[in-house]
Amino acid sequence: MGLEIQVTFDCADPAALAGFWAQVLHYEVQGPPPGFATWDAALDAFGVPPEHRNSRSAVVDPAGAGPRIFFQRVPEGKSAKNRVHLDVRAAPGLTGGDRMAALEAEALRLIELGARRLERFEPAPPMETGFIVMADPEGNEFCLD
Repeated sequence: MGLEIQVTFDCADPAALAGFWAQVLHYEVQGPPPGFATWDAALDAFGVPPEHRNSRSAVVDPAGAGPRIFFQRVPEGKSAKNRVHLDVRAAPGLTGGDRMAALEAEALRLIELGARRLERFEPAPPMETGFIVMADPEGNEFCLD
């Protein structure tokens, strides 16, 4: 039996962060369990009070290829640089100016969704192809690679 992974984010607003990452990754917010038309109907049936309804959320790859990404509310805010981060492969196979132009275009799209641009690293052959460091709406760093 093969293993699967799930990437988990601690955050303040799981629904908002799930919505952001669904758009970034072309994923979708995970739907309610079978037998329920909406999450509200499921949470009502499970007896979850309104104040706990945004305690977690998840996004999934509609093609089923990528990992599930889970968002859980925690009381403390982000206080330091991430020790693990996502690389969003926005320019696979591209090099030089074409690569950086594709990364810049994706950076602009993500900024419109609420991301912040932190730093650009220029290509430095033979090892470095160039990338852009971004932050999601809660400050979690990720790279456009």
